[in-house]
Amino acid sequence: MNILNRITDRFSKMQPLPVGTHHMRASLDEKPYRIHLRLHSDGSGILILNAATVLQLNPTAAEYAFHFIKGTAPEEAAKQISARYRVNRKTALEDFNNFADQIHTLISTPDLDPASFLNFERAQPHSTESTLRLDCAITYRLPEQTQAEYAPVKRVDRELATAEWQTIMDKAWQAGIPHIVFTGGEATLREDLPQLIAHAEKNGQVCGLLTDGLKLADKNYLETLLQTGLDHVMLVLQPNEPLSWKAIEIILPQDLFITVHFTLHKENAHEAVEILQKIAYLGVENISLSAADDNLVDEMLELQSTAQELGLNIRWDLPVPYSSSHPVAIETVDDEIPSGAGKTWMYIEPDGDVLPAQGEADKVLGNLLNDDWEIILKNSNKI
Repeated sequence: MNILNRITDRFSKMQPLPVGTHHMRASLDEKPYRIHLRLHSDGSGILILNAATVLQLNPTAAEYAFHFIKGTAPEEAAKQISARYRVNRKTALEDFNNFADQIHTLISTPDLDPASFLNFERAQPHSTESTLRLDCAITYRLPEQTQAEYAPVKRVDRELATAEWQTIMDKAWQAGIPHIVFTGGEATLREDLPQLIAHAEKNGQVCGLLTDGLKLADKNYLETLLQTGLDHVMLVLQPNEPLSWKAIEIILPQDLFITVHFTLHKENAHEAVEILQKIAYLGVENISLSAADDNLVDEMLELQSTAQELGLNIRWDLPVPYSSSHPVAIETVDDEIPSGAGKTWMYIEPDGDVLPAQGEADKVLGNLLNDDWEIILKNSNKI
């Protein structure tokens, strides 16, 4: 047998890595983390760290990630990598151990730029073409004291039942979508919210909640959500509501990533800086901002600068629950679809209709309860 045949025979025995999504949940220095690896048919992949950092991997790096997630012994990983890529086993072992070290560094240092590691091709979550997150508006109901016109209830004639939302989450997981965010309306008005979070947890999906936060001031309720698998929360601040501040203080010590949303109104513009200072003083690190009307654009820009001076990280890619703090009328200021909408993330209304993003009601891509994901994805590629 000549050398070409020996090489051909050697590679024919190598099984391709299993296409699909692989999941790992572990802890590093008592800090829990999750990793999702989506392997493509060409051997490349996308590695998602805590549903926040996205690394586009070439086939070699994807194989390192696969063995890392599966807990393959370093020596065995080196053996397989050496066989597949014709590198000596010592080099493969060094590269694999280096990969593991770099991933641990990325996990423990959120602000570190992963582009400098192992020549990763890095993509921010909003720039990749893969769908990474579904924003699920499980209800458009609002608390009794909130004016009903702030939620688009006239457009949606029913809410999906618990089992129907579970079917949607299962479809999302089968499609390789690792991140579910529950929003509304006020999502905590659904009594089955803990059950829905638990289902996402069972699937292995990262789970977030967008809420006014008032029910989270109840430690017992918050503990229930934490035990069922809640990973992060965005709290829509009501500055004049003591329970809103109490909820922040209760959440901060927990193992829960929190973003606070503040909407700038004419009524609170004079105290906006003081509100941000209080948010920062409490120990909040991430903030989301919006303005109630176009006349507040200049004040909004000044507020962004203030937030940065206070060391607050500004997040723009999460939808804000419909409420008196974030009226439908000012949700979008133009006709442009936000970057990433309909691609990196999609928005599902209470009846299962899928939109590219919140407020894009004239661009229904299908109904995820009734339609296959492939149909919805095909329609999203047309916008």
